[in-house]
Amino acid sequence: MGFLKRFFMNVLHEEDAPNDHRSSFESLSEDELDAHLGVERYGDFLLTDAIRPSYDLKVVPQQGYRHDAYRDDANGQSVPVLMASASREQLFDLFMECLDPLGYEVDVVLETSHSQDRRHHHQDLYREHIDLPVLKSVLWDYEDLLLNDGCTGIAVMNPHTPQEVQFDEHKLLIIYGEPLRSFEEILRSRDVWHRQEIRFITEAEHVHSSKDEYSRQFEELKIRLGIDDDYC
Repeated sequence: MGFLKRFFMNVLHEEDAPNDHRSSFESLSEDELDAHLGVERYGDFLLTDAIRPSYDLKVVPQQGYRHDAYRDDANGQSVPVLMASASREQLFDLFMECLDPLGYEVDVVLETSHSQDRRHHHQDLYREHIDLPVLKSVLWDYEDLLLNDGCTGIAVMNPHTPQEVQFDEHKLLIIYGEPLRSFEEILRSRDVWHRQEIRFITEAEHVHSSKDEYSRQFEELKIRLGIDDDYC
């Protein structure tokens, strides 16, 4: 267990689980763990480097999307949501294409859990009013970070619509607002089909991966986007 403790503290962080749930990673040898983390393909689905499912594979990664809803307890409203998962070879292109329906000027939120205690430290950093072509040009330069770092996420929104496209730390696409038809058309055009029964990697135990280089790149991205640490 010494190796596993270092593994979770220094490289990966495991999502909180119920107290009566025993981690599927607890009894693994180093060889078994290395073998599991080395698996990046499940059928036709290719994972990014950012995340791996539980050893017992209670959720097997797969491509598709489903309709959901986010309930805002503050005002009692329910916001329509699309949740989507796509294979790595097309995931970043898909995210960038899903930004187009938001309009020409957008707001950006960078999400980070880079810290010594990654499980309990999450920070959102805001940038308002950026032209979408400028934003996309910057994001292309940081494709590797956004795609493969399990401690970095980003959300892009048009507060006037309101609509939001989130590319989170789990490398899921989560799209809020309405109408959602244009986003569904983009998903289907890339063979990401509606599967209401689909389960996502977030719905079971899983681990995230990061490295020091990604933490440095994240700081660079903040500067490129003109984001101030004090505005969070």
